[in-house]
Amino acid sequence: MIIVTGATGKLGRRVVERLLDRVPAERVGVSVRDTRKAQDFADRGVRVRQGDFDDPASLVHSFENAEQLLLVSLDRTGEECVAGHRTAIDAAVKAGVGRILYTSQMGAAHDSRFQACRDHARTEDLLRATGLPWTSLRNGFYAASALQFLEPARRSGDITLPADGPVAWTGHDDLAEATAAILTDEGRFEGPTPPLTGPAALDFAAVAELAAQAAGRPFTRTVVPDDTFREQALAHGAPAPTVDLMLSIFAAARGGEFSAVDPTLAELIGRRPADFRALLERSWAA
Repeated sequence: MIIVTGATGKLGRRVVERLLDRVPAERVGVSVRDTRKAQDFADRGVRVRQGDFDDPASLVHSFENAEQLLLVSLDRTGEECVAGHRTAIDAAVKAGVGRILYTSQMGAAHDSRFQACRDHARTEDLLRATGLPWTSLRNGFYAASALQFLEPARRSGDITLPADGPVAWTGHDDLAEATAAILTDEGRFEGPTPPLTGPAALDFAAVAELAAQAAGRPFTRTVVPDDTFREQALAHGAPAPTVDLMLSIFAAARGGEFSAVDPTLAELIGRRPADFRALLERSWAA
């Protein structure tokens, strides 16, 4: 049995759908905080159990009989994030899980400028210490983040953000398909995978050009100092920790932490991953 956590989220739900294309439903289980949100999976024969990262016993129960566990990283940062992952990993060991796969990120490192990448590195240390077989999926930076940064520019036509660097923006659908392929080819990767990235690394100047092509109207790219961006975001009501996390993305991008482009994702899904323009057009059409 393959168990997926976070199976009602943006990535986890897509992974389960792709798994159901590959294996019988009785081989798939999900561990979710709210089982009502996974009723559609239960109706298709997927095992649905309640699992809460703040309730270790519930996780042990939801991971029962798992040959493989896909641990989808929590939407938390810092110690709160790592503590939740530690709880899940300890529960997996207690439940006798055969292999743990974890959704990490390209650039995961203890000295990353981006807090989430430091959290991923610490979680990979926890996995390594279990002695269990494990795989860390070094996912390319989610294109959904770039699309969120672009939202104000849809109205203004100006992408006003801090200085950045090239980022291998990658689509959730492609990553979900690759994850399902890895789960159904058990043991293909030991430890961290190569970066699982889209076909190109783009900075926001390049993104502005693609946005102009997609929209049929001009887009400009304006660079603002980090301090100015922070002041403006705070003035608009954004919490300080969120703003600082956003700024750390740009600092890491300037340092080249997300610039790698690798063929592994294409090899896993058997085609060229969606490029950023395609993802942008799809998002804006929706």
